[in-house]
Amino acid sequence: MTTPTAPTAPAERPPSVWEDLLEIFYAPAAVFERRRDTPAFGLALIVLTVLFVASYFAFRGMTEAIFDVEFQRGMAQAMKQNPQLTEAQMLQGKEMAKKLIVVGVAFYALVGPLLLGLCLWLVGKIAGSKAEISQTIMVAVYGMFPRVLESVVNAGQMLFIPDEKITSRYSVTLGVGRFLDANTTNPLVMALVGRIDVFTIWVTVLYAIGIKVVGRISWGNAALVGIIMWLIGALPGVWGALRAM
Repeated sequence: MTTPTAPTAPAERPPSVWEDLLEIFYAPAAVFERRRDTPAFGLALIVLTVLFVASYFAFRGMTEAIFDVEFQRGMAQAMKQNPQLTEAQMLQGKEMAKKLIVVGVAFYALVGPLLLGLCLWLVGKIAGSKAEISQTIMVAVYGMFPRVLESVVNAGQMLFIPDEKITSRYSVTLGVGRFLDANTTNPLVMALVGRIDVFTIWVTVLYAIGIKVVGRISWGNAALVGIIMWLIGALPGVWGALRAM
């Protein structure tokens, strides 16, 4: 007489990318826990890039005032360094820049998370992280999704803010930068203080949560990693500010 075998437990359903993309906004630790052993990020990265490009085309009419003031400030700085620039050359450069914006948006969405994931892996090692680079890139990709919401919020504000109140891209951020005039504030101060906003801090917190989960480090070390990542994110703006001074 044979002993009946116990029924085997059903295999756990693999995590759904679509569930993760929703839960990253309100239960990020659960997302990173599920993705720790299956750190696939390819589909999420594609979705992120598509959403960024789609939001650019959807809102470019509303955000054109931001482009104009940023371009004018850049051209004013360029003319200081090269007085031989003519108005015709500036207008030609403006038209070229408008055509290349979508390329920059796609590059930022597609390559940015990969570079940030590499930085997160390196910084995490300093804090004792055991995460692999695929895991930190996964964290970086999912951690960027609040930026999509940011583009929607910024565009929505443009429906109510008069064009003359727009002095820089910081004018629509939910942070300290919107209260400063980029034309009169020190560029270095603007580059640093401008990163004290809801969405930048949100992304930074997601990176700290992610490295804590996948790297198996303490909250104190995770917070340190988040602060360093915030500073790394400020470097491009700081470099541009130093060149403009």
